[in-house]
Order: sequence, then structure tokens, then C-alpha cells
Amino acid sequence: MSGMTDLQQMLEHLTVKRRDGEFVYLVVPSLEEGAKHDPAALIVEDEGITAVVPRAVADRAGLAYDYVATWLTLEVHSALEAVGLTAAFSKALGDQGISCNVIAAYHHDHLLVPSHRTDDAVRALEGLRHSD
Repeated sequence: MSGMTDLQQMLEHLTVKRRDGEFVYLVVPSLEEGAKHDPAALIVEDEGITAVVPRAVADRAGLAYDYVATWLTLEVHSALEAVGLTAAFSKALGDQGISCNVIAAYHHDHLLVPSHRTDDAVRALEGLRHSD
């Protein structure tokens, strides 16, 4: 199913869903090792494999991390070729001084924001529904 391509339509339909818990980034030596940690995402890069895992899982395994995030999903089905949504939410968060790590998937964009700024991030993102 194709997603929306009109930016104004995407913004009007945008809602933000928060995943339970907190998430951390780990660098793992293999996909198999990453899979052991209940990953929400595994990303293969030239430099190594990144696993985004629940903080509780990393803590139980005694794994080190340095960034604790909340996982927010933009509940609007934007088409892969849509233009402007990433720029709009990046600007909204940037204007509030909130860092954001983005994972784009087929159906939704997923944003990992600092846990201590979650409420601010949600307000900024939901404010896009009402922007001109």
C-alpha cells in the first residue's frame, strides 16, 4: 500500500506513539550477537553493527551505553518517496534543542529522542498538525 506524499496532508494526520520503556544503542560484533539482546532494530554499517535495544535488557546483561532514548513513532503512513516530512520534524525538534536519531521504515518514521526530553519532543511533533 502506498503512503501519503502531500506534506500538508501528512502533517494534518500526524500522531505520535510512544513505545514503552527506554532504548539504548549498542555496537555488536555480529547480527547473531545483536539478536541475543531483543533488538528493536539492527543496522549494518561499514564500521559495525548497531543494535537498538531496550535499556532494561542492556542493564540485565551488564552492557555499556551512553545514550538513553525514548522511541517515538510517527503514526502517519508517508510514502517512501514523500518529500518534506523529515525536514519538518527535524526543524520542529531542532528549534526546541532536542536531538533526534531517525530510523525510517516502510510504514513509519521512528524517532529516538533523549528520554529526559520526551514530553517536549511529543509537544513539538504534535504541534506540526497545527502549523501552516
